[in-house]
Amino acid sequence: MTLPASAENVAVVRHAVAGLAEALGMDEVGIADLKTVVTEAGMNVVVHAYPDQQGTMEVEARPEGEALAVVVRDSGSGIRPRADLERPSLRLGLSLIAGLSESFEISGGLGRGTTVAMRVPLAAPEE
Repeated sequence: MTLPASAENVAVVRHAVAGLAEALGMDEVGIADLKTVVTEAGMNVVVHAYPDQQGTMEVEARPEGEALAVVVRDSGSGIRPRADLERPSLRLGLSLIAGLSESFEISGGLGRGTTVAMRVPLAAPEE
């Protein structure tokens, strides 16, 4: 789905992806983790991708083996080579995504937008 990059649409995406995960049989803990990673990736688009203009957020979600693969993409300003010190942030978003995902990849560059790809397991690992 492709939507305008806004906080309201992050909620729409979170709800849609969680519904897909539930239909695929993802457990409650997995769905909570999924909602967190989708929210963080979406809010990165809203806050950082389009500093001086409106833009879009593209989200893909599909089952992939025993996981749900989610890709959040923008065509904004891209990854900056150093921290943006003028914007307040806890700087935990990407760390949360990495910690709650089975795998996580970020790509892009200045002027080329950013793509965040992650896989969240459908079921918790057996203890």
